[in-house]
Amino acid sequence: MTQPSKTSIRLSRAVIWRVAVAVLLLAALVSWPDTVTAMVGFILQSFVVISPLVVPGILLAAWIIASGADAHVARIFAARPGRAIVAASTIGALTPVCGVTVLPLMAGLLAARVPLAPVMAFWLSSPVTDPAMLATTVAMLGVGFAVGKTLAAFALGLMGGAVTHAMRGAPWARFALRDNGIVRAVVARQSGCGPQDFMPMVWRTPERRSIFVAQTWATTRLMLVCLSPAFAAEYLLHLWLDPRALSGVLGAQSAWAIPLAVTVGAPAYLDGFAALPLTRGLMAHGMSPGAAMGFLVSGGVVSIWGAMAIFPVLRLKPFLLYLTLAVVGSLLVAYVFEAVMAL
Repeated sequence: MTQPSKTSIRLSRAVIWRVAVAVLLLAALVSWPDTVTAMVGFILQSFVVISPLVVPGILLAAWIIASGADAHVARIFAARPGRAIVAASTIGALTPVCGVTVLPLMAGLLAARVPLAPVMAFWLSSPVTDPAMLATTVAMLGVGFAVGKTLAAFALGLMGGAVTHAMRGAPWARFALRDNGIVRAVVARQSGCGPQDFMPMVWRTPERRSIFVAQTWATTRLMLVCLSPAFAAEYLLHLWLDPRALSGVLGAQSAWAIPLAVTVGAPAYLDGFAALPLTRGLMAHGMSPGAAMGFLVSGGVVSIWGAMAIFPVLRLKPFLLYLTLAVVGSLLVAYVFEAVMAL
């Protein structure tokens, strides 16, 4: 009697998951039609809002694969890990890219075997702030907070990249992507299966056009699958959470203020800009500057929907490393900022 192949087992599991999700969605629609309808509308609206950032990332990721630039990028990053980590941290701290919208680019780089360390550095630094957030933070919380958040983003990237580089010998660090249908579609170009030379004008040859189209669709599918539940979680959090309820938890001046702020920051973080007036209100109720910084940084780096978007892509160990670095880094940033503000 023949044993089922791995491919057939994967297909069976995929069918089971799809049926289960469809049944759950149907049950939810029957039980709470208004809530589900509003949630779907919110998901669609969220995709429209982030599309100016997501679409360039998808196209850039596809171009990197189709042009053959991925092999060159991988060699550059591998050759100078220290400079790569510094560059990734700097770019992440200054560019208007959040943790989920950078997902296609990061998945493409990891698929091209770019070392995990600079990818982790960018992933940790990019969600914290950007030029627009910097200006808004100055207006709402002052120059100290704005500068502190920017430096915190850079420091998080450096710390995360350095720690990850130290673990580069581990098998899970050499290839951090999961082995599932979504990732296999993204990892369309393996060694020897695509153009090895660099050609930036990918539309000139049928082969490169085909790779570009296939990679664009694969990454788009990745974004849809990862971000849809993340936006659903965000909608439900908006629906169920009363921000004023956080004042009683985070307002006390105690030794637990910063750890609580970092812990609450991840699930309670609604949006980078929306978090600023919430933080200002919490500080008006007595929350310390360090706790406020911990809330902003941890919420940006490890928000629940951002983590949900990353989990289907990263293997368990690098995913847990990402969470650990985000939480520990947020705590360190908060305590340092508290000490500086007390001077």
